[in-house]
Amino acid sequence: MIEFVMPSLGADMEDGTLIEWKKKTGESVKRGDIIAEVETQKGLIEIEVFDEGIIEKLLIQEGTKVPVGTVMALIKPIEVSLETKKEKPIELHPIEEKITEGIMQETDREIHIKASPLAKKLAEEHHIALSHVKGNGPHGAITREDVERFIAQQETIKKGAAGNVSVAIEKTETPTDAIRTAIAAAMSKSNREIPHYYLEKRIDLTKALAWLQEENDQRKVQSRLLPVVLFIKAIAKSLQDFPDLNATWDNGLKPKKEINIGFVVALHNGGIMVPAIHQADLKTVDEIMQTLNDIIPRARAMKLRSSELSDGTITLSSMGDGGADTVFGIIYPPQVAIIGFGSISEQPFAENGMLGIRSMVNATLAGDHRATDGLTGSQFLNLLARNLQKPESL
Repeated sequence: MIEFVMPSLGADMEDGTLIEWKKKTGESVKRGDIIAEVETQKGLIEIEVFDEGIIEKLLIQEGTKVPVGTVMALIKPIEVSLETKKEKPIELHPIEEKITEGIMQETDREIHIKASPLAKKLAEEHHIALSHVKGNGPHGAITREDVERFIAQQETIKKGAAGNVSVAIEKTETPTDAIRTAIAAAMSKSNREIPHYYLEKRIDLTKALAWLQEENDQRKVQSRLLPVVLFIKAIAKSLQDFPDLNATWDNGLKPKKEINIGFVVALHNGGIMVPAIHQADLKTVDEIMQTLNDIIPRARAMKLRSSELSDGTITLSSMGDGGADTVFGIIYPPQVAIIGFGSISEQPFAENGMLGIRSMVNATLAGDHRATDGLTGSQFLNLLARNLQKPESL
């Protein structure tokens, strides 16, 4: 029997609230299927299953706060036997009428209000209209805490009115506040537990930007490439020679087979999300650009999948145009390195005794000294710089 457990979506996550099961007992699942929606500090996350089988039992009720690592469901593996496998005729049942009726009933019942099952149940028990409750969950969804807060506020208002005193309403926590709390927890853990070392390399991007300009001149606007795709591809290619940087630390160094580069996305209202670009070394620059165009809007809307939040093996923070010249990152545990690129600028550059103006960028590496040392980090940055001199081979 396969145990499906509450996944860890980062060093800052201790638990998550099961909002909804997307599969039922008896249903079959395969790798990549969404089995549940879980509410965390990073928003409402779609949780994927990575095994194939039939759901034997769902162990956790919707609305329950579940610690990371808790068994949530049991999945029975599918055993395929060529000798006993038989084709079963497809049976058709007149179910359309029942489905339509169910949709109509749901439409009549607060279709425009998004709330967790536990929030709905609690509101019904206390005879509260959900339209009166302010949702502070992802995209304004109403959570159990919102309903409990509303109940407490109403009781406080009644007591205040009886005593003819002014009442101060508790300030509610916004999604941005929750994300900042999660970031604070992860970064505090990093500074507390990881012995960082820092290196910096100035890289000439003149050839890379010229190649990029030539490529974009032949493309439509929507398919043009940004410099960051070259950074991602060059990092992925360089990591093939430095596997100890593409790793995690968990009572020892654990190199990863896949190169999944976490990309820092700044949110509009503050905070960051770090979704992973899976198998960046196997993607073309066009595929990386397509991935960024897909993943950045979803990160800002807090609509990421669990694998996109948990599978990163190294992180990239890129300032982009108009940003700081240099960025020194803090390692996101359990990873062992983070790479930073400042903004690109024209700078004086000497080569072969000649002084000229080149497009330059400052690249940095923060490494975990338990996993690697400055020599490894320096050699990696040198290879990264060389790979960016040959953009056509990325």
